[in-house]
Amino acid sequence: MNFADMQLDERLVRAVNEMGYETPTAIQEKAIPILKKGHDMIAQSETGSGKTAAFGLPILEKIEQGKGIQALIVTPTRELAEQIAKEFTKFAAHLSITHVLTYGGVSINPQIDNLKRAEIVIGTPGRILDHLNRRTMNLSGVRFLVLDEADRMLDMGFIDDVEKIINTTPKTRQTMLFSATMPYEIVKLSKRYLRNPQTIATKTHVERDFLEQVYYDVMRPEKYSLLVHLLHKEKPSLAMVFCATREQSDLVAKNLKKDGIEAKAIHGGLTQHRRNTIMEGFHGGKIHVLVCTDVAARGLDVKNVSHIFNYDLPKTSDDYTHRIGRTARAGEKGKAIALLSPEDHQSMRRILQDQNLSVDKAVAGTYPRLQFRRSFQQEEGEYTQEYVRRQQRFEKRRSSERGPPQRGGHSTRSRKPRSGRR
Repeated sequence: MNFADMQLDERLVRAVNEMGYETPTAIQEKAIPILKKGHDMIAQSETGSGKTAAFGLPILEKIEQGKGIQALIVTPTRELAEQIAKEFTKFAAHLSITHVLTYGGVSINPQIDNLKRAEIVIGTPGRILDHLNRRTMNLSGVRFLVLDEADRMLDMGFIDDVEKIINTTPKTRQTMLFSATMPYEIVKLSKRYLRNPQTIATKTHVERDFLEQVYYDVMRPEKYSLLVHLLHKEKPSLAMVFCATREQSDLVAKNLKKDGIEAKAIHGGLTQHRRNTIMEGFHGGKIHVLVCTDVAARGLDVKNVSHIFNYDLPKTSDDYTHRIGRTARAGEKGKAIALLSPEDHQSMRRILQDQNLSVDKAVAGTYPRLQFRRSFQQEEGEYTQEYVRRQQRFEKRRSSERGPPQRGGHSTRSRKPRSGRR
């Protein structure tokens, strides 16, 4: 099947062909016919799968020029909004359709002017709500609503804002929800706001011929030292290091920086300004190692990744393939490395069995043991207020579990009374 077979507007097919695409991806082949029929849809798919065209082409086909805002696309981050807008510009090359970007961190006034002429709005929850509160955005004519990277919006604390936005749109709209994972809160959201949705899912494709997979046995206290050793040994052009939590991502990235490796953490607890600075550093070649969680990484369309490091194993086998599927793309070779402590082996066997994968064991040899610091001073404006409060609650809970500090740092053991006279 090619795009011409999907009964899309000839102008859209011509634009897609000019972009170099003739055959739809798996998500496009499944989603476009459903959306052309007007159904609501839930799609489990990640960044890089072609999902922008999957919802963008059916929407553009039905937009009527000059009739106000008819489509709203809500994304968790500025970077993703910009990626979608670039694609829409190419898709609509032969149409007279206008879209506008709305996100924070920039002046709101040009956005206000552009909204008066736009048929499509692409933006982040905070700035969209800002426009709604100012009455500079009218969503009463919205026919198409896209919630992109819904699990990331949940992770970043945006779901309440998203619900407020949804409630300003007509109930007759067509709603499309895209999410790489389906946590309980996202399932609840879909049941509340989608009408008899069609559900589709696509799996990450792993290029086995171009991907080398190895694992190293390591005791947990030595895992960080081994990571540093391997980064020096492998010399990756660009590496992604996956951790289980935001806090762990921060600590690993800051320890790497301490030990002379240009690394930054990306997760939902960072402010928009901080995220922008990190991504500019990455695209400018100043950062070679991105340390991230599964949810945060899904919003990044990162190309030319040479190495994936599984510092912590993921919870599911699908998450594992999402990780390693970020390297060995477009005929380029890649390498996925897992650092396994004794308690990880059972989970790793299950993952490999589920995905029909095999991994070779590697031996690290000798390497220096490095200190792993567990606290760093925060930079001004580095984290969102919600993330700072979460960290404070975590530290308070950890302190209470340790118990009250002992006076003078001495042992609490009772001393034997001295014998004899003074």
